[in-house]
Amino acid sequence: MHRSAKRLASLLTCAAVPVLLVAGCSGSDSAGSGDASASAPSSSGKSSAPSVAPAKYKSLPNPCQAFSKGTIKKMLPKVKDASGNRGTSSDNAAHGTCSWTSSDENGVDGTQFRWLDIGYQRYDSDPGVGSGEQRATDFYAKQVSEAKDTKGAKKLSAVKTSGTGDEATAISYDVKKEGNDFKNTTVVARDSNIVVTINYNGAGLAGADAPKGADLLKQVQAAAKEAVASATKPKG
Repeated sequence: MHRSAKRLASLLTCAAVPVLLVAGCSGSDSAGSGDASASAPSSSGKSSAPSVAPAKYKSLPNPCQAFSKGTIKKMLPKVKDASGNRGTSSDNAAHGTCSWTSSDENGVDGTQFRWLDIGYQRYDSDPGVGSGEQRATDFYAKQVSEAKDTKGAKKLSAVKTSGTGDEATAISYDVKKEGNDFKNTTVVARDSNIVVTINYNGAGLAGADAPKGADLLKQVQAAAKEAVASATKPKG
C-alpha cells in the first residue's frame, strides 16, 4: 500500500509538468534531447552563399590581333615587328598582353619613336568575391587611378571616351625619360567583365620634333574601340 501511494504521487507530479517535459519524467534515455535535436529541421541543409550573375564573356582574343594592320601601320610607321611581341600568361582566357615598337630614323632630322602596348583582363563571377562585371569595374577604376598617378607626369588630363565599351577613360600626360620628352596616352576601357588597357607614347629623338599629344590621343582612342570590339564580338 505504501509503495502504491508513492507511485501515485510520482505519476501526479509528472502529470503537472508541461507536455514538452513529460519525456524527462519517464526516465527513458531513448526520448532524451539527443533524439529531439536529430529530428529537428537542419538550418545548414542549404547553402547560404549568395548567388551572382554569370560572367558575360568567357574568353579573350589574341592580344597581338587586337588591332588591324592599317591601325598598326598608322600608329607605328616603322614598326619592328607588325605581329607584335606577346607577353607570357598562365591563363590566356583571363589575361593577355602584346607590345610593338617603331623607330623612324630621318638622318640629321632625328628619329620618331613610338611605343604601343595592350593588356586584356577578364574576370569570372565568383560568389565569394562578386560578379565578373563588378570585379572588372573595380579593376577599371584601379587602372585609371594608377595612370593618373604616374610618377613625373606633367600636363596631365583625363577625358571620357564615348562609344568604347560600357565606360572608357583616356589619360594624357608628358614625362621626361633619359633626357627626352615623351607624350603619353593611356586608355582604359571596360565592357562588362573585360578591361582593356592601352598605352601609346611617342618622342622626337636626336633633335626631331616631339609629336603632338592631340594626334596621339586621337589615334589611341580609335585603336581602343577596335580592341574592345575584338574582345566582345560573338565567337563563332
